Amino acid sequence: QVQLVESGGGLVQAGGSLRLSCAASGRTFSSYTMGWFRQAPGKEREFVAAISWNGGGTYYADSVKGRFTISRDNAKNTLYLQMNSLKPEDTAVYYCAAPTRYSGSYYSSSAYTYWGQGTQVTVSS
Repeated sequence: QVQLVESGGGLVQAGGSLRLSCAASGRTFSSYTMGWFRQAPGKEREFVAAISWNGGGTYYADSVKGRFTISRDNAKNTLYLQMNSLKPEDTAVYYCAAPTRYSGSYYSSSAYTYWGQGTQVTVSS
């Protein structure tokens, strides 16, 4: 049974930092691009960041570029998202995602098969 389990969310003041983790079990995703998405209340799920299989390529939404850093540890089958200079508009449930096929559409939720349960990030002003 494949599971993605996020952790590290919480309540933080604007300007603060959080580090999200996503631990995968049941299979390895070391050969695939993995991603982070988020969904704010009343809004659609949106792309945040993605990372290539070996970490050599990283991709970010314009809204988080320069503030967030995605990374991975394939030996631990774990994905990370370091979030700095957080803003109230970053408030959302954050999800990690993993695919079962190769796709260049890393920014699209349709490219991913497995999703975590989500972790809440709340940034107060």
